[in-house]
Amino acid sequence: MSRVALYFVASPLQYLAARRIAESHEAGARQVLVWYKRGVTPVVQEGEWDVASYMAWPRWEPLPGAFGRHRRLRANIRQVAALVGPCDELAIHSAVFDTEAINYFLRALPRACGARTMQARILPDGIISVRRYPLNASKRLAQFARKLRRLAAPELDYWCFAGDRIGSDAPFCDRIYVLPGLPHEYPDDKVVRLPALVDAGARKGDADTPRRALIIGQPLFGTGLLSAADRDAVGREMRDWLARHDITAVDYKGHPKDPARELCGPDDQILELDEPLEVWMSHTPYAAVLGVRSSALLFARQLYGPATPVLAFGWDRVRFKSASERRDMERTFRACGVELE
Repeated sequence: MSRVALYFVASPLQYLAARRIAESHEAGARQVLVWYKRGVTPVVQEGEWDVASYMAWPRWEPLPGAFGRHRRLRANIRQVAALVGPCDELAIHSAVFDTEAINYFLRALPRACGARTMQARILPDGIISVRRYPLNASKRLAQFARKLRRLAAPELDYWCFAGDRIGSDAPFCDRIYVLPGLPHEYPDDKVVRLPALVDAGARKGDADTPRRALIIGQPLFGTGLLSAADRDAVGREMRDWLARHDITAVDYKGHPKDPARELCGPDDQILELDEPLEVWMSHTPYAAVLGVRSSALLFARQLYGPATPVLAFGWDRVRFKSASERRDMERTFRACGVELE
């Protein structure tokens, strides 16, 4: 009996989650990767999959001419059906099933591939996945409007559903993957917690080198977030924390708007990357990740397992624009599992 696991991904985090699922939960299936955001391209390793391909998003890349979006939807179904091929069992993975770019596959693909069974499974999507997003009346009506496409193209049969917009309550969904350490509001009987997306420990080939930390820089004094004295105090707090935890090697990633590299130490290894920091972290384990209030800390917390501390320093010194900004950011960082030092 042939089984295919299909993954629709739109971010590096979703890609890494799909890779973990393929290794730990869909072993033995034919692994098919489809990405539909061009920003994912740098992180894709096609050799990790049986087949992998980019798919144009109909809304942003319609086919030229009249009804280009409609024709792109139909072309995408033909494209993905050819990638999947004939199969008996089909598991479709996506972070959301409310979007027309993905939903039409739920009914069209099993028919096109001859699959007798189909399950839809939800990929984690970082901080977005910590809460539910109920479909309101207008969004439900929009679903039924999308179903009208089947009058012109029978394969475009939108699967309408209620509840959470990602599809967690829908009858076609049997499994919801979540990241370790992050809270969620999904039904417990559907939830599967993934292992860390990046293995902890020393880098490959570096077993005898000191444990390394990553410091994520950002403009602080230059933007008024911290005074010069507070910035220096925060830097000392970071170095004291590293010393207490016996971490002597540091990679420093500056910010494009931080030419002074305000938090960089004299012995730090400065990262000059030809890829996004998120992609770098996806294949580079660290013993700890430190910063102040960079959004990259949120990504790091979702990427690395609980054995890798991710810490935000200096929040008692940072000049937030308002009390509400501080409250909202603190809620987000804490919900994501970033430690505030």
